[in-house]
Amino acid sequence: MMKKTVILIAGLLIVLGEGIFLARAETPIMTIDDFESGLASRWEEKKFHGKTLYWIVEMNGGHCLKAESHGSASGLIYRIRYDLQEYPILSWRWKVEGTLQSGDATKKRGDDYAARVYVVFPHWIPTRTRSINYIWANRLPRGEAIPNTYYSHAVMIALRSGNGDAGVWCSESRNVLEDYRRCFGEEPGTVGAIAIMTDTDNTGEDATAYYDDLRISGPPQR
Repeated sequence: MMKKTVILIAGLLIVLGEGIFLARAETPIMTIDDFESGLASRWEEKKFHGKTLYWIVEMNGGHCLKAESHGSASGLIYRIRYDLQEYPILSWRWKVEGTLQSGDATKKRGDDYAARVYVVFPHWIPTRTRSINYIWANRLPRGEAIPNTYYSHAVMIALRSGNGDAGVWCSESRNVLEDYRRCFGEEPGTVGAIAIMTDTDNTGEDATAYYDDLRISGPPQR
């Protein structure tokens, strides 16, 4: 199968020059997308195998992004350059209808997830590009972090695992700066993009997920 993480990073390296750099704003919180006005124009689709379907749906008096994958894999990339020292926190809500029976983050044939959110750190030398993948894991224990089976400089962090929270909106808030230091043992470069993906191309299974309220924010108050 296609090496999804590698291809996503390669695509970012080609188009990164078109991105804009986000300087510190007066407000400590910046909304990437809450989907209340549809899908923001800055989202770009990247196909790997077939096409995961992404569209806006109404739910509980608001709107969110729904994703459906049927043995397919494509992601949405939001190119935005910013410094993690200024905006270390990434937060969002997500929900899955279920995880994948054959999904296994430790095996290439199981490298599929009902939901995942990437933070990508492109470098002009491809082998120095890094990414953090926050995943709704199939069986990897919650809180565990391992290198991606295709690309060791992409680290998979299991925020949720299994079906215990399936069908329920779950809120996440991650200090990406601290996660990066812990995963790679160095200071991060500039963030180049945030991406989301629901993919089932390796397992051939079906998955449905929902995403909402993606935001970045300043350092936590001490």
